[in-house]
Amino acid sequence: MTPNDIAQVQNYLRRRFSNPRIGLVRRGKKTDSVEVMLEDEFIGVIYKDVEEGETCFHFQMTILDIDLEDV
Repeated sequence: MTPNDIAQVQNYLRRRFSNPRIGLVRRGKKTDSVEVMLEDEFIGVIYKDVEEGETCFHFQMTILDIDLEDV
């Protein structure tokens, strides 16, 4: 993902969820994805997908059963 992609997707998520604490962080050598952080907590990964000239971004978030115990 380019720096422009990262900025645009981060701004979209912050506006969409009304939460300025959402941040996107590069994943080292991986260029097709970024980590999604809520302050200092990792919450998922966003992958960039370009197919037939169209670009989309996939947000993958894993929720463990132990995370649901307090809900």
